[in-house]
Amino acid sequence: MKIIFAGTPDFAVPALAALINAGHEVVMVLTQPDRPAGRGMKLKASPVKVLAEQHDLFVFQPETLKDVAVQARIAEADADVMIVAAYGLIIPTVVLQMPKHGCYNIHASLLPRWRGAAPIHRSLLAGDLETGVTIMEVVPALDAGAMVSKGVVPITETDTTQGLHDALAAIGADLMVDAMQTLAQTGQLSSTPQDESFVTYAHKLEKAEALIDWRKSAVEVSRQVRAFNPFPVAQSFLRGEVSRIWMATTVVEVTDVDALRNAVPGEVLSTDDGILVACGEGVLRITELQAPGGKRLSAQVFIQGHALKAGDRFTSSLEG
Repeated sequence: MKIIFAGTPDFAVPALAALINAGHEVVMVLTQPDRPAGRGMKLKASPVKVLAEQHDLFVFQPETLKDVAVQARIAEADADVMIVAAYGLIIPTVVLQMPKHGCYNIHASLLPRWRGAAPIHRSLLAGDLETGVTIMEVVPALDAGAMVSKGVVPITETDTTQGLHDALAAIGADLMVDAMQTLAQTGQLSSTPQDESFVTYAHKLEKAEALIDWRKSAVEVSRQVRAFNPFPVAQSFLRGEVSRIWMATTVVEVTDVDALRNAVPGEVLSTDDGILVACGEGVLRITELQAPGGKRLSAQVFIQGHALKAGDRFTSSLEG
């Protein structure tokens, strides 16, 4: 298959690598332009561009696909199919219609649930029992195309967005290779339209969502912490400073019921086995966190370095 691959971040890298390894001819790699990054704000290539250049593939980085000259260059590639994985730019209908067999996307949810920008985060926040990947036809409407195949991943009580991201990227790569093999052999892919009555939208994350409200249940706070790992990272105030909380799970059994009954939300109950914090309902065990300007630390190292003790309190604001 002559493929145009459109992708930008780490999520797209396994798919491009798998398609290359499967022997397809990647005639063009579309990826977003190099962006300033790091303390020096030097231009940095996308992860997809880095991989493409390692394989001497042609890389095209337009700011927009709406430009007529850009569209003409894409048309010249004369591709059989376009594959999209977290590209990040709107693909006009005229471009979608250029490849002989159309355009297919790797979406990190079990469509029609969680169309949109942040499906993994929203799935964790909502307490979904499973997530997955959908290979789908690309149409002008957001993530609304017919579905070709799916891969399902159960969500556990310790999963983070980072861990699910990596698992889903690998599964999506395998599913897309399978789809392209079928397309190469038969010239078509069977698909199923999405049921619009089950559509939910995974809206883009806002930084304000990272601040923990300790009046919520421990289950909800744990989901928030794990959903925002690695970005934007859940936050709370401790002794007037912002602490970033990287990992936390719920405590199944509470031994000191009286202490919990008398505690206010955010109060540290114990530092014997992680940092146990009272919530509006239940107890949260923090196992990894970070002070301003510091490194990510295990709870025990953090406790020793900051003399944290029972009775201290995490708060949702400087005033507590």
